[in-house]
This record gives sequence, C-alpha cells and structure tokens, in this order.
Amino acid sequence: MHRRLAIFTYKVLVNTNPIPITTATSTTLLYSQCNPLNPRTNGFAFFRLLSFTPGHRRAQDPDDPSNLMKEDGVSVCSQMWIENFREPDRIVSNLTTYLRRFELWVLAYQKVCADDMGAYMPRSAIQRSALEDLLALRNAVLDNRFKWGARLDFLIKSPKDKTDYQSLSKRKIKAILTTTQPAAFQDKIVQEVLFMILEPIYEARFSQKSFAFRPGRNAHTVLRVIRRNFAGYLWYIKGDFSTILDGMKVGLVISALMRDVRDKKVIDLIKAALTTPVITSRMEEPKKKTKRKYQKKRVLAEDEPKPDPYWLDTFFGFAPEEAEKVPSWGHCGILSPLLANICLDELDRWMEGKLKEFYRPSKSDVIWNSPEGEAEQGNTSWPEFVPTSGPDKTRKMDYVRYGGHILIGVRGPRADAATLRKQLIEFVDQKYMLKVDNESLPIEHITKGIMFLDHVLCRRVVYPTLRYTATGGKIISEKGVGTLLSVTASLKQCIKQFRKLNFLKGDRDPDPQPCFRMFHATQSHTNAQMNKFLSTMVEWFRYADNRKKIVNFCSYIIRGSLAKLYAAKYKLRSRAKVYKIGSRNLSRPLKEKKGSSPDYHNLLRMGLAESIDGLQYTRMSLVPETDYTPFPSNWIPDHEKALLEYISLDDPKTLEDQRCSIRKQGLVSSQDYISMLVWNYKRNAIAMDQLSLIKSGGNNIEKEQQLLLASDKDAYDQKSKEEEGHEDGFDVAEI
Repeated sequence: MHRRLAIFTYKVLVNTNPIPITTATSTTLLYSQCNPLNPRTNGFAFFRLLSFTPGHRRAQDPDDPSNLMKEDGVSVCSQMWIENFREPDRIVSNLTTYLRRFELWVLAYQKVCADDMGAYMPRSAIQRSALEDLLALRNAVLDNRFKWGARLDFLIKSPKDKTDYQSLSKRKIKAILTTTQPAAFQDKIVQEVLFMILEPIYEARFSQKSFAFRPGRNAHTVLRVIRRNFAGYLWYIKGDFSTILDGMKVGLVISALMRDVRDKKVIDLIKAALTTPVITSRMEEPKKKTKRKYQKKRVLAEDEPKPDPYWLDTFFGFAPEEAEKVPSWGHCGILSPLLANICLDELDRWMEGKLKEFYRPSKSDVIWNSPEGEAEQGNTSWPEFVPTSGPDKTRKMDYVRYGGHILIGVRGPRADAATLRKQLIEFVDQKYMLKVDNESLPIEHITKGIMFLDHVLCRRVVYPTLRYTATGGKIISEKGVGTLLSVTASLKQCIKQFRKLNFLKGDRDPDPQPCFRMFHATQSHTNAQMNKFLSTMVEWFRYADNRKKIVNFCSYIIRGSLAKLYAAKYKLRSRAKVYKIGSRNLSRPLKEKKGSSPDYHNLLRMGLAESIDGLQYTRMSLVPETDYTPFPSNWIPDHEKALLEYISLDDPKTLEDQRCSIRKQGLVSSQDYISMLVWNYKRNAIAMDQLSLIKSGGNNIEKEQQLLLASDKDAYDQKSKEEEGHEDGFDVAEI
C-alpha cells in the first residue's frame, strides 16, 4: 500500500511539463490530458489546465440598476453639503454628474413613497421593476426626453397606483386631461432630486437674516432674534412682499438662479417646469336631485393615507399671516419655496449692505459703541439706562425676513427710516418689478405696538435707580430711564382665529361654541384631541411674555366648547351640570348613572372602560413659564455648526495650527503623551506618568521627550549610562 502511494506521488511530481495554452491546441490538449485511457493522466493536469486558461469575466451590464448603486444616497448628499459649505462662493457648473448618480434617484423615490403612502420604504423593499422604471426616468431626464405634467404616459408610477391607463374609457381620459389633478409621481421624484442637489448649494450662500422655508429655522427663531437684537430700536418698518410668492416672471427666476449655478441641463429642467402650463380647470359636477339625509361614512382604502387629525387641522387654522402663504410655481412643487428664497436673497444682500452703511457708533452710548458694531457692552435685551433717541446716540438698524414679510428696526430719527423706505421702494421696483407704496411699508413707533407673527412688539419704560462712582470716589444714586422690549402674544389675534374656526362668537365678551365635529367621538378621544391641541399651543407661545395668560385663555375656550358639546350630546342642558358631573377638567365619565352600572373605577380596573384624561392647563398655575433662554448673537443652526466643525477638523491646517500652539505654550498633546508612555514602557519597562514629568526640571522634560519620542539608539544608550552612574553613586561626567 505504501509502495503504491509512493509510485503515484512520484508520477504526479514528474508530470510537471508546462501546458501550452493556445487556441488551436486547447481542445486536443484537454482531451490528451483528461483522457482516461492516457496512462499519464492525473487529477492535477486538469486543475493546471483550468488555472492557466485565460478567464473571460462577464462585463457588468450598464443598464442593471443594482450595478449603479455603489454608495448610499445619504452619504452622497452629505458629501454635497460638505463641498458647498467648504467653498460657498464658487460658481457651480458640474451638477450633471450628481444628476447621473442613481443613488440620489433611489433616495428621492424613497422620500416620495413615504409622502405618498405614509410609510418609509427601505432600499431592500424596492422591487426590481420599480428600479428599472426609475432608471428609465433618470435616462429620460438626462436625454432631454422628460416632460413635466404628464397625465397618461408615465415612466414610473406610484406603488399604490393600480390604474390601467390603456383600458380607460374616453370619458375618464377626458376628465383626466381637462381637470385639476395632483402632481404626477414621476414629477415629484424629479423635483426631489433637483431639491437635494440645489439646497446645499444655496443654503451655504443664503443670508442669516432669512428664516422661512429653510432647515433649522422657524418662526420661533425669528422671535428669539427679535428679542435678542431689536431692543433699543425706536422706529419699525413692516413690509409685505408676499405677492412675490404668488409667482414671478420666468426670466427673473432664471437670472437669479444663474448667479451661482451654470449647469445648462438643470437650468433647462427648472425653466421647463416654470413654463409648462398647469391645467386648473374643473368639470361641472352634475347636480343631484335627491340628497340623503344621513350619509354613510367613507371607509378609507388600505393604502390610502389618513387625513390630518382634528387637533392638527385646528392648529393649522392658527397659522399667522406671515406663514399662511407657501409658494407654488408651475410644476416646481417643493422647489418653489427654495426658488422664492433664491430670488429674495438679493433683497437680503441689499439690506445687509444698508445695515453697514447706516451704522454710526457713538462713544457716549451704552451699547453699540464699537467701530465694527460687533462688540457690545451689556445685554441689548435688557433695559438700556439712557434715552433712546438723540443726535449724540448710536445710529443703527436691523432686519429680518420671514417668507415675503420683512421687519426693519431703526435706531435714530424718523427721517432716516423714511429715507430707507424710499430706497427700498425703488429697489423692489427695479429688481422684482413690484409696485409698492408708502401704505404697504408703514413706519410705526414702538409705543404703538408692532404686530409680527401674531406677537406684539412693544416697549416698557422702567425707571431704575442708577448707582455709580463719580470723580473723587463719591457714590451717586439717581433715577434713570430705560426701555425693555416686550414680545407678547396678541390676544386679539387669538380671538380672531378662534372665531374663524367657529369656537366662539362675539367680540367684547367671547362666548364659546360647541365643536360639533367631535359629536360622534367618545369623551376619551375628544379630550385627548383637545389636549394635543393645547400642548401645541403651549409650545407655539413658548417665547411670549404673556404665555400663561394666553394659554389659560385658550384652555378656557376649549373647555367651554367641550362643555357645551357634552351638554348637547348627553342632554345635560347646561355647562354647570357638565362641570358638576365631569369635574372642572372633564375627566369623569358623563354617561354614568347611579344604580344602573358599576362604579367607573371598577370598570377601569377590569379594563372594561376607556380611561379619560382631563383637560390640561385649566388653571394658570399649571401653564409653564416663558422661556427666556439666552440666545447667542451669531446663532447658526445645529446642522450648519456640525458641518463647519467637520470641515475645520478635516482641514490639515487646523491640526498644524493646534500643534504649533501646543509647542509655543510648552504643552504636550494627548497623542504625544500616550506615545511617550508607550515608548517609555517598551524601553525601560516603567510606566511614566505626567506627574513625574512635572516634578522634573524643564531640561529634564526635554530630555525625557527626546528619549521617549526619538528612535536613536545612541540617545537611549547615553541615558542608560547616566542612570547606571547615578545608581553607583558617582557622576558620569566626572569619569
């Protein structure tokens, strides 16, 4: 047995001739090497043949969607944000490369599906056919074959759209082509892709004075900026340019867009979206002869999104005038607010130039007395104990914009505000072809109260006692005059909104009205809906000085409305009887009758009754206090702060500057310190801590660093000799 194995091994090792691999002799060679009748054939010959044959790998199919998804779409978007914030002033001309990235199209598809279906669709759940249709849509956009506003011919459809458009009747086709229809699913995807590409470009360029339709900024940010920066201003100019949000000429929009973007394909796509007509006509519905007295409730389909809940729909009715209008231009969809901000950014830049031009500091002023206008003495949101007007005081103004509404605060004489208003009217006429008169840009004094975002800006005059040390060390106390900027929620505006929503009637003595929309809901569900509404109102009035008063008033209106509803529903005749049975916060069940059913608490304990939450904020002491958290002067959103910090840390110059600063101060960085510890332990098998370095002299520290960080063997040998000399009791230098 062993002899046979040795002979077989010898034959295998002897048969090591190279196999000539040619196309002509490959078949003959394969037959001769693998022929079972050939005595020299063995298993290794066939293996060597396969290992030496040239491999023909299958080329990747460029039309395969799976081969185009090399990265995650979120990482591609993050890279775009980083690039644009690193170089915010560069002119972008290569956006077509991002338009080709299939990862962005997949991410846009996921976003649109989440909005359309109400549920997020992960990438693994996207079907192969949907990816192929999405690739066809991308290729159509790149080849200039895409048409906005398609009604019947779609390249990709929503997953919930099961309509077969080829088998529709002529009547349905006519209705689709002539009536108002929601935006096509493929249009939303293209809009989302363009939005993901353009948003980081312009967010890095937009002014810090605009706050609407931008991530990380909202109406609360405007109120905090006003409280922080607008104290001490005497005259206010309030402007309404919301007609710009209704639409602008295509040439003005494209020229504003081409200041920073020079990509022809992207510009042509947006221009086509603006110029393609939108069908808004409606067919006349036939009048019904008979109407049912009681109509059945419509049952939603399985994939149909639910409508907004009652509390959210009610809160939307409280939207302030400045936030009511959202631009919608042509087929741009979600691109419309971004395009509006791009056009109005020219106004922001013009106003920033006027702010610098108008600023004239005065050394006799308490605040704003530096030449640059950046360094401030004291807090501008606290009273300034000097008169707020006069020729010897600082002239300054500030500006904010929320959508199409602007607010300008002027510290100085009224003539300066009038001059600025005249220049603003001329600029708007030349730039936006918008005719504005003095009535639409009123100049109001702070004592009259300035309404902005349903909050009133007013001035409270205080007379504090000022104590200061005069010449000679004498302490003088005298009465001063100061002003405090107050931001309060408008009770009049709140009553107006409640009246619009049919929650009350009357002007002088508001009377709550029952909300019959919740008539068929249970008491538990109704209370829960109103509690959510009240919680949202508490958050909305978070920065109002009269937060407790305004929220308590809202709670009174809601509680009275529900009491009237329950009185009509359970036939209790009056609100007093409802409060007597259901308590002040309506937390007790109203349909329980004594002797006819077990106790409510027993049913609730057994799980046979639904728990009822009482109304919140029925007393003023339960309403939280106003949020007076300090607001930084140069505030930026958290996402921009993280981007700038990442860019700074990614820059090699930052690290080099830190190292130079550490060397100048004679410090050791944490990385070098750990390296010193590890090197010392490897050399001497002794762990050296920072305390031993501090106790030793400055020269010894340098020697230890050279010893621990250098890899020169001579330095190590010299140090070893010195340590041995000290252990023997004599100095090496004496030898």
